Amino acid sequence: MQSLTELLGPDGPLAASVDGFAPRKQQQAMAEAVARTLEDGGSLVAEAGTGTGKTFAYLVPALNSARKIIISTGTRNLQDQLFHRDIPVVRHALGMPVEIALLKGRGNYLCHYRLALAQGEGRFQSRAVADKIVRIGEWGGRTQSGDIAECADIDEADTVWPVVTSTAENCLGQECSDYDRCFLVQARRNAQAADVVVVNHHLLFADMALRDQGVGELLPYADAFIVDEAHQLPDTASAFFGHSLSTNQILELGRDSRNEYLRDINETNVLASCVDGLQKSVQDLRLLFGSKLRRESWRAVSQKPGLPDAIEDVRDGLAQLEDLLHPLAERSKGLEKCLQRCVSLRERFEKITGDAAEENIQWFEVHHRSIAFHLTPIDVSKQFRENMQTLPGAWIFTSATLTVDDNFGHFTERLGIVEPECVQWESPFDFSNQALLYLPPGMPEPNSPDYTDAVIDVARQVVKQSEGRAFLLFTSYRALDRAAHVLRDELAYPVLVQGDAPRDVLLEKFRSAGNAVLLGTSSFREGVDVRGDALSCVIIDRLPFASPGDPVLQARIDAMRRRGLNPFFDFQLPAAVIALKQGAGRLIRDVSDRGVLVICDPRLRGKAYGKVFLKSLPSMPQTETIEDVERFFSTHDTLEAGTVASR
Repeated sequence: MQSLTELLGPDGPLAASVDGFAPRKQQQAMAEAVARTLEDGGSLVAEAGTGTGKTFAYLVPALNSARKIIISTGTRNLQDQLFHRDIPVVRHALGMPVEIALLKGRGNYLCHYRLALAQGEGRFQSRAVADKIVRIGEWGGRTQSGDIAECADIDEADTVWPVVTSTAENCLGQECSDYDRCFLVQARRNAQAADVVVVNHHLLFADMALRDQGVGELLPYADAFIVDEAHQLPDTASAFFGHSLSTNQILELGRDSRNEYLRDINETNVLASCVDGLQKSVQDLRLLFGSKLRRESWRAVSQKPGLPDAIEDVRDGLAQLEDLLHPLAERSKGLEKCLQRCVSLRERFEKITGDAAEENIQWFEVHHRSIAFHLTPIDVSKQFRENMQTLPGAWIFTSATLTVDDNFGHFTERLGIVEPECVQWESPFDFSNQALLYLPPGMPEPNSPDYTDAVIDVARQVVKQSEGRAFLLFTSYRALDRAAHVLRDELAYPVLVQGDAPRDVLLEKFRSAGNAVLLGTSSFREGVDVRGDALSCVIIDRLPFASPGDPVLQARIDAMRRRGLNPFFDFQLPAAVIALKQGAGRLIRDVSDRGVLVICDPRLRGKAYGKVFLKSLPSMPQTETIEDVERFFSTHDTLEAGTVASR
């Protein structure tokens, strides 16, 4: 048996079979640490800088371990990449007969029953929706997995998918006539039989939430859990260990109840009248929140004139529907599931809009056509720790951004991870020669009304030197829209803007153009990998502190103050540092990449805490002169003159 160092070394199977594979000491050391944790148990928290090759660093020991392993990653795109590309490459190189499975949440699988229900209803919002249902039906007859990501004709975010996929509330389970050919059931069977199962964080926490309630489980037994993109875990945990409900869910319950009744019973109009009344109550409630899209604390509106009565009307409507469904549920499996959903929604609605305990945050989001109500725990460390204990085995958490000023405490304390082994490997890339940090001088304070225009001026100068090939990352949609409005007319390069097309489409256009400028917000700070000359500059408008008006953040700040902690230094600053590291990490993605990182925020130099941000970035030359940026792009020589600090 070859050692892990040999497997990942210059004469190993990866080097022989993977184009562009480069042996890295950091990768080999991480693989050894992962193997040790898989063997001995316990928890490993591993920060692996960009270019370490952390995916292979955990896949090689995982596939070599002969253990049942669940790998969780941050997004469905990364999940697909692991399953369809990375694991097959390693499995082939090692010659390991390892069975792998991909498992997503139920909303990612076509439901035969729901599709037939939609086709039978025959009433759609538009001809376009009807056309999509037809195309989905044709694809549904061909697909082997039912994974909606395979349906290239229709975007995964399209609003038609909830109509033809199931939820835990409306699934008929073993009573469904299509159970034997259910795509979700088949995916779960494959997961039970596989050696390695690839999931995402949402499914991991959905499983934890079910176990926490004692009502079942979604994931198979495993000897170990490997959590990639682990920096996302605390926020994901907060969402899943709380309660949420959207007015759309209530409207969907009414629509499904009506359809199931018409299909199976259809005797009187009483249920239809009840559903009409419930839908009107929901629509009246939505109107009270106005047209402005926002997130606010429930306290800000709980006594708004008319709101208590509107809340009571929705509660009464759900209670009336529940009363009607009780006797009907004995005559229809579909209506039995509607009854269960109705009970669950009524109880959640009452819990979320009622009086909340001090340890929970009560807040809401206003969308174009709906409202989402949330009850979010302030601290998830106890629940996460208890869930780890109910899932015994090795736990490995890894990301390129887990530390703040070389300290893992911000991550481990939020999740209650007790006595982990914490290891940090710096990037093997030569940032001192491959990158330059430009801190433009004379910038106004970020709260100045002319700050965004000053950022745009900097972008004009830098993009001229980089000849396009740039990401501009903004911390607000308002700044993004302002920059897009100005730069679209002024730049001689293709300008791509978040929202104009799906993210993957924009990235493909960016890569193929070779000289494009892409404007985005936080969703482009992570999970974006553009190698080569197409991306040679990343411009960040300001330090990514979360909005102080965010209701979840404000509640957390208040709770920390009550406990005698300093919210800024104990939470807001560490979170912003990790977000900045994510954005900066888009710049250098390969050993041959070169680029300029521009951070416009003057607080990096003007505030004492700016040093924390700078120390958390890779070591690279810094400059305040645009001439050094010009020289960097015009030569491959190492920058010396004009450098104000080289760490």
